Amino acid sequence: MARQHPVGADTGESSSEPHTGRERRDSERRNARPGTRILIIDDSPTIVALLKRMLEQNQYQVLVAYDGETGIEIARREVPGLIFLDIVLPGVDGFNVLRTLRRDPATKTVPIIMISGNAQATEQFYVQRIGADDFMKKPFSRPEVFSRITSVLDENGVPRHTSRSSIRSDAAKTAPP
Repeated sequence: MARQHPVGADTGESSSEPHTGRERRDSERRNARPGTRILIIDDSPTIVALLKRMLEQNQYQVLVAYDGETGIEIARREVPGLIFLDIVLPGVDGFNVLRTLRRDPATKTVPIIMISGNAQATEQFYVQRIGADDFMKKPFSRPEVFSRITSVLDENGVPRHTSRSSIRSDAAKTAPP
């Protein structure tokens, strides 16, 4: 009697088109430059450990804060290339951290990716309106983390914040007279 295998199971048998498992890796992924400093502001040791490991495996220098106040202090002192900022934090919440960093001349141009377990559309709209560069929902995958990093890179692989005023001025340049 022939053994039956689930659909898509790898039986080790050759087919007309062998699967090499390399398709995902064949696509070119843009990364920030090795050594880029990334600050993680999140009160969850699990999330911090997961993100930190992913980032360090890609040669990023990782800074960590477990609350908003400490995150603001580190951001002002170290001026990282990118910040992952949780919305729900003890003490000062992520919205207020974002506002504070956007008003500070030293940190106003640092790209900020907000992270939250709550992905309500109103929350996403609000974080973008007050200056976040992107939004990532928890739980997240490794490809999503690096996709979000890629979304804030310029042509030289440097994370860049796009201010709303520059978006408006770019839109005005392309608008018909």
